[in-house]
Amino acid sequence: MQLITDLRTVRLERPTILTIGNFDGLHRGHQALLHIMAELAAQAAAQQPDMPAPAIGLLTFDPHPLAVLRPDKPIQLLTLPQERIQFAARAGADLGIIQPFTPEIAGLRAAEFMQLLRAHLNLQILAVGPDFALGKGRSGNIERLGELGAELGYELHVIEPVDWNGKAARSSHIRQLLQTGEVAEAAELLSRPYHVTGRVIEGDHRGNTIGIPTANLQTAPHKMLPQDGVYATRTYVPLSPTHSLNVGDFPAAKATGMLAAYHSVTNIGMRPTVNGREHRFETHLLDFPPDGASGNLYDEILTVEFMARLRGEQKFAGIDELVAQIHRDIAMARQLFLVQE
Repeated sequence: MQLITDLRTVRLERPTILTIGNFDGLHRGHQALLHIMAELAAQAAAQQPDMPAPAIGLLTFDPHPLAVLRPDKPIQLLTLPQERIQFAARAGADLGIIQPFTPEIAGLRAAEFMQLLRAHLNLQILAVGPDFALGKGRSGNIERLGELGAELGYELHVIEPVDWNGKAARSSHIRQLLQTGEVAEAAELLSRPYHVTGRVIEGDHRGNTIGIPTANLQTAPHKMLPQDGVYATRTYVPLSPTHSLNVGDFPAAKATGMLAAYHSVTNIGMRPTVNGREHRFETHLLDFPPDGASGNLYDEILTVEFMARLRGEQKFAGIDELVAQIHRDIAMARQLFLVQE
């Protein structure tokens, strides 16, 4: 995939079939859109056999437009921009654009932005949903984009949203599922387990004192965490040296075999039994470290995939009761992994 970090830096000769949006999660609905775009590309190539086949392109923004337009509004992201592009590549996209969203970009009228796309990306077809709009004040609605297409020389294709087995494949719906800890249902709509990536930082070493060491992860700003509680998870550890991966590299790193996977149990919350004062994201890797390997994970970039919710966060009478419950959690997770595999 060709990655562009600002559309104004390129002038493509190959025509582009483009979609624009946040595409948070790159879920089954987004994947279906890319599949339809691939069909449009095949049709265009058949109609113009002497021309280069169009590239399938996806343009997303960084930071999220709300961070610029509504900085007071909380943002919870399912995926980082880099992750969306990597997932899009796996779904068939040839071209990924992570466009900086600045006050300048926000102030462009629809015609000005579409002129940029036409000039720099050689836009041939724009594929968007029925509620899509762009430009200052969202003035570039479907009707206006159709008019601009006639003026500037691109086609507009309006693609209806796709449901999955009768369920709404929408980023907002997936966030609602995560807010209630329904990670298995979220995975169904994403087409993969929900994941969170973070850097391992120093904790209070309490896990070591009770024989259940955990990696304490510092996650990316605005990254959404599932509801507080305990989960059966799969944690990925880089096979390459420390610092070799960035936080947004998980999709590509997993696909290319750069990570080792471990069954794990992950806790999200305040740890009320020990009077915790900070919200923590901690994962205990089962059967780690492997023979002959170091168990030191500090500063490593780990990714945790959520397989199933085991229970909510609880306050126990004391440490002994907490430890007994953690061992039950581990046993339950092991049983779940046996069933899944």
